[in-house]
Amino acid sequence: MTFERRVERLLGTSLRRARQWSRPLRLGLILCAALLCAVVLAGVISAPASLLHQALFGLACVIAVLVLRRLEGRLPIIAMISLSLIASLRYMYWRLTETLELENLHDTLFGYTLVLAELYALVVLVFGYVQTAWPLKRRPILLSEDPGQWPSVDVFITTVNESLEIVKITVFAAQGMDWPQDKLKVHVLDDGHREEFRLFCESVGAHYLTRDNNLHAKAGNFNAALKVTHGEYIAAFDADHVPSRSFLQISMGWFLKDPKLAMLQTPHVFFSPDPFEKNLKTQQAVPNEGELFYGLVQDGNDLWNAAMFCGSCALMRRVALEAIGGMDETTLTEDAHTSLSLNRAGYNTAYLALPQAAGMATENLSRHINQRVRWARGMTQIFRTDNPMLGRGLTLGQRICYSNAMLHFFYGFPRLVFLTAPLAYLVFGAQIFHAAPLMVAAYAAPHLLLANLTNSRIQGRFRHSYWNEVYETVLAWYILTPVLMGLLRPKSGHFNVTDKGGDLHLGFFDWKMARPYIVLLVLNIAAVVYGVYDYLGADVTTDETVLLNQVWAIYNAIMCAAALAVASESRQVRAEPRVDAQLPVGLQLADGTQYRSVTQDFSPRGLGLKLAQDQSIPLGTRLRVSLFRHQHPYDFDGSVVFSRANTVGIRFDPLTLSQQSDLVHLTFSRADTWARNWGNGTPDSPLMALREISVIGLHGIAELLKATLRLPGQALERRRAGSSPSAPALDTP
Repeated sequence: MTFERRVERLLGTSLRRARQWSRPLRLGLILCAALLCAVVLAGVISAPASLLHQALFGLACVIAVLVLRRLEGRLPIIAMISLSLIASLRYMYWRLTETLELENLHDTLFGYTLVLAELYALVVLVFGYVQTAWPLKRRPILLSEDPGQWPSVDVFITTVNESLEIVKITVFAAQGMDWPQDKLKVHVLDDGHREEFRLFCESVGAHYLTRDNNLHAKAGNFNAALKVTHGEYIAAFDADHVPSRSFLQISMGWFLKDPKLAMLQTPHVFFSPDPFEKNLKTQQAVPNEGELFYGLVQDGNDLWNAAMFCGSCALMRRVALEAIGGMDETTLTEDAHTSLSLNRAGYNTAYLALPQAAGMATENLSRHINQRVRWARGMTQIFRTDNPMLGRGLTLGQRICYSNAMLHFFYGFPRLVFLTAPLAYLVFGAQIFHAAPLMVAAYAAPHLLLANLTNSRIQGRFRHSYWNEVYETVLAWYILTPVLMGLLRPKSGHFNVTDKGGDLHLGFFDWKMARPYIVLLVLNIAAVVYGVYDYLGADVTTDETVLLNQVWAIYNAIMCAAALAVASESRQVRAEPRVDAQLPVGLQLADGTQYRSVTQDFSPRGLGLKLAQDQSIPLGTRLRVSLFRHQHPYDFDGSVVFSRANTVGIRFDPLTLSQQSDLVHLTFSRADTWARNWGNGTPDSPLMALREISVIGLHGIAELLKATLRLPGQALERRRAGSSPSAPALDTP
């Protein structure tokens, strides 16, 4: 029996005995224990220490965390969190009581700005630990009733500007879900008012819904459909999110078990790379930006009954939605606000960490920033108008989970402060710490190291070390103003739809998006150089201070350089991304020759595969492709458009609607397509992660230099052409 199991058994025995005590006695003991822990913790946090004693204390904590990091189970993680919080709270207590005796306005301005940023980071760290310390890891409940007793479901597919080719796939997949067909209705909610969509829906048996206006954007579209449909449950999907066949059977069981359950969310996963993965070539090597939220945070929220609706890939109970007046229409993040309203009304929400649908990620950096700007402003609006820390109906855990989700988007100002703080001393000579540099290191190093090691242990499958700083550096400048406007004018702003699909025939360096990173990179490099000059002429007593700030500036420069690499847009020649998948396939040529193989990838128009080592098919060869479901073949005619050694690319002939539907059911709708590799990436190693980001940073600087050298030639070409193509514009609400 493991140590953790012994502890759990001991605690279980103790709890059973404690239940026999009277309620006042139990409450009294709990309060006494809590008070004793608080007194001890306060004593540890506030105890004064010499440089040697603080250094030994920090070293002991780091060693303990390094040992705990190797142990399996949740109890070692709780111990790591406890040590991390002690080190961080001890640092902050010392910071507030010992380092702010600033002597002039110059020092006070820089010093208090930095300490406010640190306080924000500490609050987010504490709330994050509460969210992620013990994920619920909910499992599906399989349906046991006769299918004739299963409830009716309306599938809502919202669209406004997506192409019909994108929406077709989602509609076919929704129609192919394993559910009684007389209890499943698929509705296309078209705010684009497009005739071709209506005709398509009529031809495939889907319901086409539109309205006289586009008020309140997606939420208004959803609510309009809510009034004219009647299913007991609603499955919500964005136009590009393709559900698997098993979505409803996997999701519905919890609703039948819990009559108060109003919403069950499943992960958002993507079959195309986002700008970070595409431009940095990190797909499948580094978890993408959203994996932390869907892989860990939502699972942690679920423990506190605070799982959030994310607008798509979710199942909802109609009566609960109608009880709160439908989807919220007052903020730009209508989905999260809706789940907050459901929880306030006493309904439960749930999260099932099993991918059951997949969509298209934003293709380039400007679109990605547009999307995050909308999220940031919407969450700020909720924080301002319906603050989860205020009002009735929420537990403390729910308040913390929702508050942290909103506070996350406030990182713009703190991140910019951290990226520029070394300049305060190295360039402007501001004394932002009224303390000896070695004492600063003795308090700050355990705080930073323990937080990094603990989060690496908790988040390692879904977020590698230091990548959070890269993501925040890329977005900080752009979300700063929208967040401020959301606080000052919460009713302003509009819903900007994130464009999906398209191609990029030529790679380019996005100067417009990169400007803030270039400025920050130059400033930090200048600070390092200025520090060398200052170091040569400095008094011996300030050498350590210069060195500490230089190390900080170098770290900042690495993050800014990595952000530059993201701004170097890679060439994208396929309007429709290919999905990696290994599916059995049969090939038959016109002369009767047959091959058996396994696909490497697929798209709505073709697939790629590898034959046996000694086999090949010439370019242009006509053939018939067979894909299988339950051993039954489905045939598609096509031709070879790529052939190199034993690698073959096949493009299908134009498909009928029936064939398109079959192809979607055989590929995108497979239950294992999205779940196979999710959360199974390379484990985190902090040192390796820092090395990878440093290499990416060097690549970013190289891309900046190459783009700078190309500028004269590009200017000449523009003058000759008489026009200037531009990168996608940033639409900031």
